[in-house]
Amino acid sequence: MSVRGKIWRPIGVMAVAVAGIACVYATRIPPPSPLFEPPALSLAAPDSMPFDLLTHCGVDEAKIGTVYFEAEVPLIGTAQSAPPGWGNPLQPGRMTLLTPNRAVFRDDLGHEVFFRARPGATAPKLLCD
Repeated sequence: MSVRGKIWRPIGVMAVAVAGIACVYATRIPPPSPLFEPPALSLAAPDSMPFDLLTHCGVDEAKIGTVYFEAEVPLIGTAQSAPPGWGNPLQPGRMTLLTPNRAVFRDDLGHEVFFRARPGATAPKLLCD
C-alpha cells in the first residue's frame, strides 16, 4: 500500500462512521417547537335556551340547571305579583348564560333581566303560593 493509501484509508473510515452517527441522531431529535404559539380563539356564542321564567311573585330569581340565580334588579308588582306587562305565572323567553355566574333573560316583548348565581343556594329564596 502506498503512503497516500495509508493516509486516505483512515480518513474514509472516519467519514463513513461520522455520517452513520449523524444519520442515527438526526432521526432521534424531535423537530423544534415554535417560539410562540398563539392561544386558540373561542368564538362560540354564550349558551342560550328557551326558558319559562316564573313571575307569579315577581321577577326575583331563576333556577338554571341546578344553580339558583337572583335578579340583579328584582321586578316585583303590587302585592308580590308579576310586574305590569309580564305574563303570570310564567313569561316565555330565552335565558342566556353569559358566564357560569351570570345570565340574562330576554323575551319577544323586550323584557331583559340580568341574574347572578347565588353561591351555595340549595332552595329558592321565597316560596310563592
